[in-house]
Amino acid sequence: QVQLVESGGGLVQPGGSLRLSCAASGSFFSIYAMGWYRQAPGKQRELVASITSGGRTNYADSVKGRFTISRDNAKNTMYLQMNSLKPEDTAVYYCNTYRPPYSPDYWGQGTQVTVSS
Repeated sequence: QVQLVESGGGLVQPGGSLRLSCAASGSFFSIYAMGWYRQAPGKQRELVASITSGGRTNYADSVKGRFTISRDNAKNTMYLQMNSLKPEDTAVYYCNTYRPPYSPDYWGQGTQVTVSS
């Protein structure tokens, strides 16, 4: 079972950038697709972006054009480059498998992203 640890969150001003990392204890090669999720206080967890083993990506409309998801299988690491950040991007960000219609059974601690002046 692949264990995932998120890092790279922090406080950033609107319009700023942040790069999140997701380190895996296991190999990404056995995973069809991975995704970045986020959950703001009082809101449901949502999928932000996903990437397949072949490198195909999809993004939520709210982040399209601003966020870029990538994965480096050699390093067993996934990234989320976030540009032009907005206050509404504030949330705890998680990485996990993406295999619709199923939802992941286990979640890590995530990494807090706060966009504020």
